[in-house]
Amino acid sequence: MAIGLLTLELYLPLTSSLKEKRGIVKPIIARLRRDYNISVCEADGQDMLSRAVLEVVCVSQNGALAHRQLQNVATRVEQWRLDAELVDYFIELVG
Repeated sequence: MAIGLLTLELYLPLTSSLKEKRGIVKPIIARLRRDYNISVCEADGQDMLSRAVLEVVCVSQNGALAHRQLQNVATRVEQWRLDAELVDYFIELVG
């Protein structure tokens, strides 16, 4: 069994309020949960308008499968929205 952790750093250039930011981040989180059956939360930057950090966790049979799934998540987030730019991502594997 392997546990994978993906950290996504997003830049939100068009937000002028926390309500607008929430309107961008919440649909991303909901779609990731629905499409990939993974756990997602906003982990950092809650009070910053132009930045969001999402943490994604998956459990898989082995490290290669976990890494592949998290790589697919990062690629999908990068392609989904024009108002949320993926600045960087990190994948860590446990076990």
